[in-house]
Amino acid sequence: VCKTRWEPCSAEPQACTQSRKHLLELNDFAIFIFRFAGMGNLIKVLTRDIDHNAAHFFLDFENAQPTESEKEIYNQVNVVLKDAEGILEDLQSYRGAGHEIREAIQHPNDEKLQEKAWGAVVPLVGKLKKFYEFSQRLEAGLRGLLGALTSTPYSPTQHLEREQALAKQFAEILHFTLRFDELKMTNPAIQNDFSYYRRTLSRMRINNVPAEGENEVNNELANRMSLFYAEATPMLKTLSDATTKFVSENKNLPIENTTDCLSTMASVCRVMLETPEYRSRFTNEETVSFCLRVMVGVIILYDHVHPVGAFAKTSKIDMKGCIKVLKDQPPNSVEGLLNALRYTTKHLNDETTSKQIKSMLQ
Repeated sequence: VCKTRWEPCSAEPQACTQSRKHLLELNDFAIFIFRFAGMGNLIKVLTRDIDHNAAHFFLDFENAQPTESEKEIYNQVNVVLKDAEGILEDLQSYRGAGHEIREAIQHPNDEKLQEKAWGAVVPLVGKLKKFYEFSQRLEAGLRGLLGALTSTPYSPTQHLEREQALAKQFAEILHFTLRFDELKMTNPAIQNDFSYYRRTLSRMRINNVPAEGENEVNNELANRMSLFYAEATPMLKTLSDATTKFVSENKNLPIENTTDCLSTMASVCRVMLETPEYRSRFTNEETVSFCLRVMVGVIILYDHVHPVGAFAKTSKIDMKGCIKVLKDQPPNSVEGLLNALRYTTKHLNDETTSKQIKSMLQ
């Protein structure tokens, strides 16, 4: 068989002028690629593994600083993000008023216990209001970043490589989102407190009793907060809705600009985690867990926003590669992230998801 044309051939390789001609052409082409694209890109071209490996660059999550063109959006988002750690600390320390509420319910005629429960719940609802209002600020910040990272004429890869400070902020929003939702899911007191607050407020209105906490949270806001906290993953739902709204409001922008931005971010995180050369550049061990969390967050967001999701064969996210990266970490450090893929994605159980991927997540 002719090694260049892959057709039956009786000529000796040394005597095949056609073969020599093809080999010379291939050799010239290879030299051209080596010179202008580098060895790594040649391998990508020859293996045709471009989709999953297009995002081979180091995204500096530790030290990225905004360029002049990034500063306007960066400063707007930074005002929001500087409050993120405080929100998480408040949520982590949220203990609820379960004891006071139980006492009040068990002794409905004891006015002192009723007042004590109400006095315990009102400041907690103030905290819940603060968390909800922060989600609205985070949504506005995300939409600003999406506008910057999906605009023409650059591709998602070019945007993320050129605008690393904005990419870092996008990653920080995803990191915060997963941490917030993890804490909320393990704290049933949040919904119990808010339900008690609404029931008691309704009873006070019926009895024309002035309610101290009513000015804190009016009825319209209480309805919106109730929907927010009813979600298993409220911050993720906020980001997912914000991204979908961004796509629908920017009809001149192809949806691929947004979904490709998400899939590229997932690829960047995966490649940095599985490539020793990149991983060795992390100066802080926490950057590894940050990168893992961002990768999972962006996969979940992609799965909620993309019409067929992250698990289909046509997905631009290398799901097998991403799951393998997670499973290569110490089990205790990633079980929560694997559970997030199992239980908060939208398309994992679709028929289009391969049995291998389902098996990897069992």
